[in-house]
Amino acid sequence: MIYDVSMKITPSMQTYKRNLDKRPIFIQPDSRVHDGGYETTLTIGLHTGTHVDYPLHMISNGKTSDSEVLEDLIGEAKVFDLTSVSNSIGFENIKGLNIEKNDFVLFKTKNSYEEDFNNEFVFVDETAAAYLKDLKIRGVGIDSLGIERSQDGHPTHKLLLSSGIVIIEGLRLKSVVEDTYTMYCLPLKIADAEASLARVILIK
Repeated sequence: MIYDVSMKITPSMQTYKRNLDKRPIFIQPDSRVHDGGYETTLTIGLHTGTHVDYPLHMISNGKTSDSEVLEDLIGEAKVFDLTSVSNSIGFENIKGLNIEKNDFVLFKTKNSYEEDFNNEFVFVDETAAAYLKDLKIRGVGIDSLGIERSQDGHPTHKLLLSSGIVIIEGLRLKSVVEDTYTMYCLPLKIADAEASLARVILIK
């Protein structure tokens, strides 16, 4: 079974804080171009929809997409059902989970059941990030457009990214049950960027 856990890119898709300026812009010609083909131009931010954050996003002089290691993005991933969490995912919510060194963990929350952006989305707080850092996991994914909110200084991003832990944001996990899967996360090959759009699939 193949699960596409990526957000569909559309002109009306949800954007962070419902900022209309962040919505993708599709420019389609009214008539066919001179050679008989049809072409669409897309303008889109790299933090739109499902995407990967690189250290430069939050860390001065941090590494960029050029440092990407595909082995970190392809392989076993563990989905954990945290739909009962109402605000933030903290240490207390994940300390009992089967998370081990080099794991890639994906947190399924009630975010996956909301099509419109919710300012009170469930996020990963600093205590959980510190725990994941200590465990030396490979990466973490969340079904919100940001892995954190309402934390001064963005400690969740910084704790994870400074440790070389991959962050995937904007997953759609509604149809996926808690289990272990084979994950393929393939960001667009964009040079020297702080983020990149990605297609993510899980295979069981």
